Amino acid sequence: MPTRHDAAAPPVKGGAAPARPPAESATEERRRARLSRRWQRDVRWSPYAFVSPFFLLFVAFGLFPLLYTGWASLHAVELTAPTDMDWVGLRNFTRIFDDEFFWNAAKNTLIIGVISTVPQLMMALGIAHILNYKLRASTFYRVVMLAPYATSIAAATLVFVLLFGRDYGMINWFLGLFGIDQIDWQNGTWYSKIAVSTIVIWRWTGYNALIYLAAMQAIPQDLYESAALDGASRWKQFLHVTLPSLRPTILFTCVVSTIGASQLFAEPLLFDANKGASGGSQHQFQTLGLYLYEQGWVNQHLGRASAIAWTMFLILIVVGIINYVISRRLRASS
Repeated sequence: MPTRHDAAAPPVKGGAAPARPPAESATEERRRARLSRRWQRDVRWSPYAFVSPFFLLFVAFGLFPLLYTGWASLHAVELTAPTDMDWVGLRNFTRIFDDEFFWNAAKNTLIIGVISTVPQLMMALGIAHILNYKLRASTFYRVVMLAPYATSIAAATLVFVLLFGRDYGMINWFLGLFGIDQIDWQNGTWYSKIAVSTIVIWRWTGYNALIYLAAMQAIPQDLYESAALDGASRWKQFLHVTLPSLRPTILFTCVVSTIGASQLFAEPLLFDANKGASGGSQHQFQTLGLYLYEQGWVNQHLGRASAIAWTMFLILIVVGIINYVISRRLRASS
């Protein structure tokens, strides 16, 4: 029987697929190289494009006003003619430092800051400690804590003006139940500061409580379990576990509250019976923010107002430096 021998097909170079024409291969390589360069440019420059809106807004509404007020603080310039500047050097600074109303505003700012920040942070710490336990409707309580922060400052202050009214206010009515005479909250030297501080406490306590709560939930539970095995009570656990772990957060809230107190403006402005920038009939609760507004937009001395703004800015820098030093010492001690 004859044997059939079939000739095998010659092997194709590059596998079973037919070879591509040289022109098509060169075109594909150029396309891939172009896409690769585009991808590299995208990876390199896209982050800058994403953050550029912030820097543009900061330059327009942050850096430029800062530099312009610094330049205006060295000139005598009025609101009626903002382009007419006369060089006076540091005279605006020396003039405000010689002004008794400046020191009165600085003293009021310090007093209101202390009597609003200390109770506020202590209450926030206690509220956060309570919310840190497993409670029913905990989400509802957290929303309630944040509600004052989301409320309009103007609306809240006007409500507090009614509450602290001398003749028909609810606060005086409540105090009258205990035989206390009516208090003139808007014209009293210390009473007005306490009333303004109450508005600040009401607005920011819940906000700081949520910050403390977030920090408490980040504390490892092993620390509490170890303390409980050693026989520590809830109070000792709070003193020896919670508070040491919250030191950086407490320092942060102190610094933020200090900055907010130095910029206090809307609450004392709206609490004034005359709705002016004088901070009461005797300037008894005029803050640095009100003093700046009075000099710039009431007395129309933009140069002097710019000097006040830069003085407040330098105060905040000092606060930031103190915060940095204390933070480093805390990290070193821990």
